Amino acid sequence: MHEQYQPREIEAAAQSQWDAQKSFVVSEQPGKETFYCLSMFPYPSGKLHMGHVRNYTIGDVIARYQRMQGKNVLQPMGWDAFGMPAENAAMKNKVAPAKWTYENIDYMKTQLKSLGLAIDWSREVTTCKPDYYRWEQWLFTRLFEKGVIYRKNGSVNWDPVDQTVLANEQVIDGRGWRSGALIEKREIPMYYFKITAYADELLTSLDELDGWPEQVKTMQRNWIGKSRGMEVCFPYDTASIGSSGELKVFTTRPDTLMGATYVAVAAEHPLATQAAQGNPELQAFIDECKRGGVAEADIATQEKKGMPTALLVEHPLTGEKLPVWVANYVLMHYGDGAVMAVPAHDERDFEFATKYNLPIKAVVRTSAGDETVAPWQEAYGEHGELINSGDFNGLDFAGAFDAIEVALLKKNLGKSRTQFRLRDWGISRQRYWGCPIPIVHCDACGDVPVPEDQLPVVLPEDVVPDGAGSPLARMPEFYECSCPKCGAPAKRETDTMDTFVESSWYFARYASPNYTGGMVDPAAANHWLPVDQYIGGIEHAILHLLYARFFHKLMRDEGLLNSNEPFKNLLTQGMVVADTYYRTTDNGGKDWFNPADVEIERDGKGKVTAAKLKSDGLPVEIGGTEKMSKSKNNGVDPQAMIDQYGADTCRLFMMFASPPDMSLEWSDSGVEGANRFLRRVWRLAQAHVSAGLPGAKLQGELSDAQKEVRRAIHLAIKQATQDIGQHHKFNTAIAAVMTLMNVLEKAPNSADQDRALMQEGIETVALLLAPITPHISHELWQQLGHEGAAIDAQWPLLDESALVQDTLTLVIQVNGKLRGQIEMPASASREEIEAQARANEGVLRFTEGLSIRKVIVVPGKLVNIVAN
Repeated sequence: MHEQYQPREIEAAAQSQWDAQKSFVVSEQPGKETFYCLSMFPYPSGKLHMGHVRNYTIGDVIARYQRMQGKNVLQPMGWDAFGMPAENAAMKNKVAPAKWTYENIDYMKTQLKSLGLAIDWSREVTTCKPDYYRWEQWLFTRLFEKGVIYRKNGSVNWDPVDQTVLANEQVIDGRGWRSGALIEKREIPMYYFKITAYADELLTSLDELDGWPEQVKTMQRNWIGKSRGMEVCFPYDTASIGSSGELKVFTTRPDTLMGATYVAVAAEHPLATQAAQGNPELQAFIDECKRGGVAEADIATQEKKGMPTALLVEHPLTGEKLPVWVANYVLMHYGDGAVMAVPAHDERDFEFATKYNLPIKAVVRTSAGDETVAPWQEAYGEHGELINSGDFNGLDFAGAFDAIEVALLKKNLGKSRTQFRLRDWGISRQRYWGCPIPIVHCDACGDVPVPEDQLPVVLPEDVVPDGAGSPLARMPEFYECSCPKCGAPAKRETDTMDTFVESSWYFARYASPNYTGGMVDPAAANHWLPVDQYIGGIEHAILHLLYARFFHKLMRDEGLLNSNEPFKNLLTQGMVVADTYYRTTDNGGKDWFNPADVEIERDGKGKVTAAKLKSDGLPVEIGGTEKMSKSKNNGVDPQAMIDQYGADTCRLFMMFASPPDMSLEWSDSGVEGANRFLRRVWRLAQAHVSAGLPGAKLQGELSDAQKEVRRAIHLAIKQATQDIGQHHKFNTAIAAVMTLMNVLEKAPNSADQDRALMQEGIETVALLLAPITPHISHELWQQLGHEGAAIDAQWPLLDESALVQDTLTLVIQVNGKLRGQIEMPASASREEIEAQARANEGVLRFTEGLSIRKVIVVPGKLVNIVAN
């Protein structure tokens, strides 16, 4: 055994052996308990960052631990390979996105392998390859024929210069992020998944997910947003509108109906279009609204603006004429594109009414009183007893809901209904680097799904996009085709799918990645699914996880698998944060410097007090800790860390510095500390091995000192088993091993019994660390005389008898202050402990002249003597 710890050689040797023996390639083994451990797959951006390292190490620790429990563990990996970043990089570098993507995958795969992850690479999937997305297209055609996918016009952000739809985050101050052009809201034909048909099940089955964080389930519940409310119809005033009809709204507060003082419609609403005829000022305002964002978050924070129209509607119960306004806070694709405005009890309506001097009528008695006056108070939105509401006065919310529904039903102007905030999922993207939508447009036959025997519709991979809309729409060789039904000339759909689609079912494809008979092999899918442990960032709490749950139910309903939910347990890991440093530039911006390029000064307590740039010696500002990112230039290259210290050191630091669900603050000194600890483990093992391995196991009676050593070994086993297996608190599991190391380093190692005990201790250290630092554990296990590999070893078994203590050390307190300690047999009675405590020298000294009023004995811990 080499005298020095040499991570580079150790890690290369361990990985070579795992590869040669195909250690992590798994197959279905009926009768053997399975464990499917999955970390969210990466986007192939080109380089691993510390967030990746943390995510995949957490998953690997769990997977390796479960393997040591004797389970058949599946841990696969793949690539979420479609998406806009590849198009942007392709435009910047003038290469095809496919080339850029595949090169990045090759590089990142090498980086991932250097971490020593226990991954079954034979199951690797890449979502931009036809053998993957053909099944996505297959499911699309099935769902389209069933009506679960449909086509209709949808409101989007349209960049008139780049001729493309932009995501909400690509619209900055109303302009396209790339072109700078003013964005328009446009209605264009799009394909939608009818996720609303599953809204109730997506909501109720959250209750079955006991292994999910409550925070994530709450976020999903709020996103689905089930609410019981009332559909209310406001009849048209025929004199102003010129025709009969009704303006339909949905409200969750029908109790406030008598407080409605106006109605507001979206810019795209037919009444807005009618009102703008011959009114250029209103038309200009409508055009401005259409240029706004389509995201709810944008609507909530933007300034509320509106314009009156000459149109009126009638209050359904009083017949009072209410003005129709066009408002930018009303969205056409939410509800019915119209709201009844009750300014006294809705903050948004209050803000609008105050701005435009519209009537505000209080109809609910709240804790703020019977009036609503500026500024807005939260209390105004409370439920309460009705006032100023005619026949409904004195009713509470529930009573008013029922009574107002009866009144509306009599007039055929309303009824209660349950509504969801969730909207159908629009998946059409006017972009190139995505999965082609398998539809053919025929003048005679309409929208025709591509037949199964003509799938996949292959995306050409040699295209270099220029940013001006989708290149597919300008490629006759792609879109010109024949109608599958009638054979006439037809046009292939040039939109591609939202990349969330690929990540909504990849977990199921891993069960049978090379299966050619369908989307999944049902037998394999049912063998492995649902995923036992899923790991990923909290930023995916809503959309990705909701879409994956939806897809799982779609696949179940197609007979592809038989479980209801995809992920039994979910762990959302915290961010990796690091210090930031900057200088303010002449134009007021910030120039960020990487922490590696900065020299810092600390005070006596270790707090950073000043910093200067190494290159010029001039001071820089301290920006505090932030998530590692390119924008703040505070990232640490994992590859540099692995090259310098080895993968095990990086893994150990990542798992020790913080519990997995909390933020992890990067610390160079912490990394060095992790490396020092591994060197300590190596030194102790090397000294033990070089003296010759013991010939026999523990035999006969142990001395008290030896019992203490063995107790430390099994305390560490107990703690690590709980912390890794049950609570995923890897940091405290590592702390338990460190405590054991302190005991072993001081333990005698000359007598045969001592050497056998040391052997057990170091073996325990190696196995408890094996899921966290697998390479050094692999080497130590072999050096400790084992023929098999550490990955095939069983997790150490706890010997409860080793934890039993013959004697206990009890702390002695007088009036709550530490005054000494006593050794007592573990079997000592309360009276014996009290007598020994009273006779203790420290107690006698500190109770002299006082009378002892009470003696409190906490078994196994302390004795507190109360005297005055």
